[in-house]
Amino acid sequence: MPQVTAKVTPKIAPLYFFWLRLAAAFASGTLTTFSLAPYEIWPLGIVSLIGLAALLAEQQAKRSFFIALAYGFGLYLTGSSWVHVSISNFGQTPPYIAVLMTVFFALGLACVLAIPFIFYGKYFSRSTYGKTLGFAAIWTLGEWSRTWFLTGFPWLYVGYSHHATWLSGWAPVIGVLGLGFICAITAAISVYLVQQKSTLKKKSLYTLATLLIWLTGFGLAQIEWTTPDKTPVNIVLIQPNVPQEMKWNPAFSDAIFNTLMAQTEQQKNADLVIWPEAAIPVLKSEAGYYLQSINAYLKKTNTALITGLLEDDIINQKYYNTITGLGGAEGTYAKQRLVPFGEYVPLEEQLRGLIGFFNLPMSVMHKGASHQTLLHTSKHTFATSICYEVVYPSLVAKYAKDANAIITISNDAWFGDSIGPIQHFEMARMRALENQKPVIRVANTGISGFIDIRGHVIAQTPQFVRNELTRDVTLYSGATPFSQVKSWPIVLLCLALVTFLYYRLTYRARTKCI
Repeated sequence: MPQVTAKVTPKIAPLYFFWLRLAAAFASGTLTTFSLAPYEIWPLGIVSLIGLAALLAEQQAKRSFFIALAYGFGLYLTGSSWVHVSISNFGQTPPYIAVLMTVFFALGLACVLAIPFIFYGKYFSRSTYGKTLGFAAIWTLGEWSRTWFLTGFPWLYVGYSHHATWLSGWAPVIGVLGLGFICAITAAISVYLVQQKSTLKKKSLYTLATLLIWLTGFGLAQIEWTTPDKTPVNIVLIQPNVPQEMKWNPAFSDAIFNTLMAQTEQQKNADLVIWPEAAIPVLKSEAGYYLQSINAYLKKTNTALITGLLEDDIINQKYYNTITGLGGAEGTYAKQRLVPFGEYVPLEEQLRGLIGFFNLPMSVMHKGASHQTLLHTSKHTFATSICYEVVYPSLVAKYAKDANAIITISNDAWFGDSIGPIQHFEMARMRALENQKPVIRVANTGISGFIDIRGHVIAQTPQFVRNELTRDVTLYSGATPFSQVKSWPIVLLCLALVTFLYYRLTYRARTKCI
């Protein structure tokens, strides 16, 4: 009888499969970008997290880190690619260096995202509760850490894609971080239902719990947490569309100011006029003539004006990016959260002067005080945030709870015709939803607009055109639960979950050893 030789299939090296996991993680990370503005395909955010949760299952700490790193790299390389515009166009940086800096920027942010998943891989990735509750808690704590670690970069949060879904009802209660937690638990349970061999009863309970969370969001969306005022206020937004290369050139200062005044003088019936960030193109100590002209006009028309203005403390040689009230508006707010490299240079002694990007105009700003008063007119008060600050949920809520509306001013000309300004505007919509206060946004080159308390856009300007936008705006009193307690409940819940699961799982391991 002839001898039959069995056909042996060569084993594929496990490392090959791991590289496939990294590629899949990178692809999953890019999907979150497409769930956000300007694309707004919100289910892709859930799909993105499903991919991450599935790829992390059963992985050790080291591999979990690299999978999360690949995911974060895909997310930030696509979602924050707009930083290349400011580095290249306004930082006088050679194109190849600008590309490298953008790549390293995305990689650095990806590292921050990935670090918490070392803990996840070590303790949670092989437990049912760890892969569901633990995954959601670690994800949310990671997003929270990105609001403060190294001054923070709270951008591209998955919850921002839900300003118009059933989950939007949760925003005034638990904020955008809470929406991210719900997205993460939804994704993790979806993976569990597919991967885990459990009874139909157990899977049904997980499914019903997830549906209940979403349905509760629909119910919460029917609640009005704040109270409208009876008389609306006529507000005018002035968008001068000053090119960034002209903004701080002294030769254009008079022309820029005259443009702002001409746009303002067309609005005869305004109660309040708002100019964008650093609209007056000189320091306050040099703006005497401009301020006198503004005040004379405002006194004649009985109008209030709020504008961005750079203030200088000559004695202490300090500079502040402020928003200030003139005419019928009073008060000044100095920006607290500064943009790295745009308003200050980290490691200044080592970096200043190396390339043009480390010498951007106005990169010598100082932080404002941590507690400041609200801007106000005779009848209303306004919470204010300058540019980048509107992406910090708890900072906005801190002032919004006692205000009638939120005013945010910006100059997004730094990012040109990229997705950055559109993402920025979307995040302002979430602040309106979290605090149930109207948001009034004014940007030099756009997008300027009015956002109602549900996060819906009432009106907005196109980008890169000179424009004035007028609306009668109803202002609101009162505070949402989120305005009062900010992100702390969801953060503390996640910390409690991580602590409980850690001790539960390590106790099991210890008792097995005994």
